[in-house]
Amino acid sequence: MTPGAYDAVILAGGAARRLGGVDKPALRVGGRALLDRVLDACRGAGRTVVVGPRRPTVRPVRWAREEPPGGGPVAAVDAGVRQTTAPLVLVLSADLPFLTPETVRALLDGIEGTGGIEGAEGVQATGGSQATGGSQATGGTDATEGTDATVGVQATGGVQGIEGTVLIDSDGREQPLVAAYRAEPLRREIALLATEHGGLGGLPLRLLVSELALARLQHPTASFDCDTWEDITTARARIREHGHVLDEWIAAVKAELGIDLDVDTAALLDLARDAAHGVARPAAPLTTFLVGYAAAQKGGGPEELAAATEKAAALAARWAEEQ
Repeated sequence: MTPGAYDAVILAGGAARRLGGVDKPALRVGGRALLDRVLDACRGAGRTVVVGPRRPTVRPVRWAREEPPGGGPVAAVDAGVRQTTAPLVLVLSADLPFLTPETVRALLDGIEGTGGIEGAEGVQATGGSQATGGSQATGGTDATEGTDATVGVQATGGVQGIEGTVLIDSDGREQPLVAAYRAEPLRREIALLATEHGGLGGLPLRLLVSELALARLQHPTASFDCDTWEDITTARARIREHGHVLDEWIAAVKAELGIDLDVDTAALLDLARDAAHGVARPAAPLTTFLVGYAAAQKGGGPEELAAATEKAAALAARWAEEQ
């Protein structure tokens, strides 16, 4: 997807009553604020609007507040959408610890009837458009739970009939705050609701999306949100599970250092192992540091990192042969 093809609106207000009224977007999971984790997932947005009180964020954003203050999610979506200009709008809550850029791409691609997502169980079209003549696209990916997933988009009105893609959770419930929408139909529904109800304050989200033709994407991990302290505890425990902890840690470090680099974890771990076994145990962290420094000196891209890793691995092998 070309840069700027979509804008993002993130809802970061709300009273968080089930959390005792704390500033929920600022709560940390894996060392990062929930809001920052969501901002990282949609870093490809041309414009990002956060609806809620101003606070420090990992990257620059635009700020908005709903009218009236505390007026609910529909009013908040309206406040955010007013500052967007792209043809597609990603709408997210700020409490999604497991949202990833891959999920975001799948939501956006679902509108066009293409794309896939790791761990997804399928995409189906629902909603207000009932024209005939379907369209289907599939794309296999490796699932996060160790199985292969095939993702299909089935649109009752063809690809052009899809007005958005909404994530559904493990119980089959739509999550309209984990979704991508075509901007014009979303603005249309907002305007109609404002006219019909004399305003947007207090309106439920289901009224906003009920007349849209939506593709539905099931991904229980990405749809996990944090409404209670139990949810926060569950999220913090999950990222420390064996199969996730390294990826989570590397993502956290990259975000903290402000770098965007694909890391070949397996190659670096192999290098650290070879240095520890073939030279001395303390050589492992020192070698990987030097590899990173050397790559930075050469430009710092993935190719430079791979070349430095290969050279150091070869040196470690030669060193070990002499023992």
